[in-house]
Amino acid sequence: MTQGEYRVGIDFNPSSDDKVGQIKRMAADLIDLIETINSDAQSSDNCGAHAGEKYRLKALAQTAVEEAAMWAVKAATKPALKNHEGE
Repeated sequence: MTQGEYRVGIDFNPSSDDKVGQIKRMAADLIDLIETINSDAQSSDNCGAHAGEKYRLKALAQTAVEEAAMWAVKAATKPALKNHEGE
C-alpha cells in the first residue's frame, strides 16, 4: 500500500460507491506524486533551511489533497435533505 492509499483510506468504501473510489484513487495518486518531489538539499548554501522548507511545503500540499478528498467524498455521499415540514 502506498502512502497516498494509506492516507486516503483507499480500501474504506462501505457503500462501494464508484465515485468515492475515483476520488480516493486520484487523491492517493496525487499524494504519491507529491511525495516524489525531492526534499534533499542540492547545494551547500542554506541547504538545511531549503530542505526543511521543501518538506514543509510537501506536507502542506499532501494534507490539502487529503482534506479535499474528504470533502469530495462527503459531497458525493451526502443524502438529499428531507423536508420535515408537512410530513
